[in-house]
Amino acid sequence: MIRFGVRKIAGLPVWRSQQPVTKLQNVANNLRHSVQCHPYTELNALRPIISNKLFLSSRTTSLSSQHPCHTDTTGGSEGHGKGFSMKALSLAPKPALFLGFSGLIPFLSAPLLMAVTQSYYPEVAHAQMIYGACIVSFLGGARWGFAIPEGSPAQPDWKNLGNSVVPSLLAWLAILCKENISEATLVVLMGLGLSLHYDLVLLPGYPAWFRAMRTVLTLVATFSLVATLVLKRFCTEKKIKELQM
Repeated sequence: MIRFGVRKIAGLPVWRSQQPVTKLQNVANNLRHSVQCHPYTELNALRPIISNKLFLSSRTTSLSSQHPCHTDTTGGSEGHGKGFSMKALSLAPKPALFLGFSGLIPFLSAPLLMAVTQSYYPEVAHAQMIYGACIVSFLGGARWGFAIPEGSPAQPDWKNLGNSVVPSLLAWLAILCKENISEATLVVLMGLGLSLHYDLVLLPGYPAWFRAMRTVLTLVATFSLVATLVLKRFCTEKKIKELQM
């Protein structure tokens, strides 16, 4: 309802509108009345949205339970984590186990021969050192080859590819020190330890069974090289030709 007032200016009546109740105020009053009469109006409006979200959430949970992510208790999704157990060796492919442990023969045969004959043979120690250098270089190349394929857990970035070159450089340095077998062997030991550190801690991504196998092979190779250095110190040095005679 609009009220009007009359005001006289210079003897003439002038109609002046009082502050009317605006249309916006009427709308606000109607909305207030609607909310008071129907307190669940907003909830009813949101009910379809809430129902859709609950449906999607339950659907996602159902799909997750039907297709769980394959995890390996030996470490990480699909075994590509940092943790591992020696029990993971049972998951290793047979060719990998056979070839991996057969690769220890050149390492173990050198100190075993010297221990049986109670003599230190420089040629045998040199051959063992060269083989160890080849293994160190191979470990670096294995990391490079592991990071290159598409979809690999290891990315072909500076960290993976750059560190995979270091073992090869150490192997090359060990060969340059061939005149001093002790120093060359120490460089090979450094390369083995550094490669194992890369594979277990710094550059994860290998399957759990491979990390377990790498640990065992590296420890055995390290002990065999150390055994050769110990025999060099306590055994009489002989030439390999004397053994043939």
